[in-house]
Amino acid sequence: MNGAQLWETAIMVPAWTKAPPASLVFFQEPYPLDFKQFWIITHSIHELIFIIAIVTNWRVKQRKFKLLLLFIAHFAIRAWTLLYFAPAIDQFREVPFSGAVDQLLVEKAAGWRNWNYLRVSLFFMLNMLMIPLFKYNSNDRG
Repeated sequence: MNGAQLWETAIMVPAWTKAPPASLVFFQEPYPLDFKQFWIITHSIHELIFIIAIVTNWRVKQRKFKLLLLFIAHFAIRAWTLLYFAPAIDQFREVPFSGAVDQLLVEKAAGWRNWNYLRVSLFFMLNMLMIPLFKYNSNDRG
C-alpha cells in the first residue's frame, strides 16, 4: 500500500495540483484517471490483513495492545481521508477543464497536496511501526 501511496504522491499529485484547472486534465473525459476503486480495494485488503494480524496475535499481550493502538491510529487517518481528502478530490474532478489557471484553485490544491504529504507520511510511519512487533520471542505467549 505504501508503494502506491508514494508513487501517487510523488508523481500524480504534483502534476494535477500544479495549475488547476488547466492541470486537472487528468480527471477529464474521455479518459479520466479515477483511483477510487483501486484505493477502496487496497485499503480493504490492508485492513483485512490488519484484523487477521490482531486476531492471530490476540494471545500475545505485547503485540495485541500495540496492534490495537496502531489499528486505531490507522482508522483515525482513514476517517480523515474519508472526511476531507476524498470529498475534496471529488470536487476537483468536477471542475470543468480550462486552459487558464485559477489562483484560488491553485491554493486549494496546494493545501490538499501539503496535507496529503502529512497523511501519507503518517500511513507510512504506522506501517513501519508494525515491523518490530513481529519479531519472534518465545516468551511472547501468555
